[in-house]
Amino acid sequence: MTDEGEPKLYVNRWGDASAPSRGGPEPEPEPATDVCSCFAGSRPRPGAGVGFHSERQDTSAPGWQRLLELVDEAAADGREEFRPLVELSSEERRQVVTLPPSIAKLTAVKHLMLYGSNLVRIPPEIGAMSSLEEFTPYTSYRLHWFPYEITRCRKLVSSTVSTRALFGNYKLRPPFPHLESSQDSVTELDTAHLDPQRWGATSVHQCSVCERPVGQSGLHQVWISLRVATDVLPLLVNACSSACVAGLPDGAEDYIRTPHKGGRVDQPPSDWD
Repeated sequence: MTDEGEPKLYVNRWGDASAPSRGGPEPEPEPATDVCSCFAGSRPRPGAGVGFHSERQDTSAPGWQRLLELVDEAAADGREEFRPLVELSSEERRQVVTLPPSIAKLTAVKHLMLYGSNLVRIPPEIGAMSSLEEFTPYTSYRLHWFPYEITRCRKLVSSTVSTRALFGNYKLRPPFPHLESSQDSVTELDTAHLDPQRWGATSVHQCSVCERPVGQSGLHQVWISLRVATDVLPLLVNACSSACVAGLPDGAEDYIRTPHKGGRVDQPPSDWD
């Protein structure tokens, strides 16, 4: 038999990224993610609105408790690749809708694998993962945006994101959630206990730009689309002042070039126009 007649073997890049390791050889019947119908799979209607997911993390759930243990283990042993979801059952994975702030301790991790997660938000503490080079939240279809703090991961050069699930993506141009009015003072706003459906997060402690505590100033939320590693991502900025907003870089080419409040904002044409 010649080489030309021999069958070729192709590597499954994600073969070990999603199957729970504690469920035995048989696949588990329970889905690991919830259904998201925000805009996936169809072109948004003109003027259609979208919003933030409203789920709050149940910190008493077994999946969350196990995730906290896994983060501590990874921080302690200094591993360079972190794949927490393969250590959770399907039921446990479905219980996790965000990551804990303790991911800030994962300063040795170079590859963060979150394939097929049920996440609806990533905490700003991802910006403390100073060694991060590769970020893989692929097929996390409920994850529509990312915190601006991810731009602090200066070594991040590779990403694999399901772009059709992102606000403002170039293929579909779905709208962005409309953000709350800017506030020059947060004295009457409990920034430690926020409604995620209104603010995109359950708390905001520091300015995304200058890192000052927002409790000492105000809260100015804006959207900006920037290239982060391989992909252009919609980033939510929690700035402490209009000056910090003014200091943001220009948006990515073929996207809205200035910070904006979302809602009915004009975007460049989509690939389908």
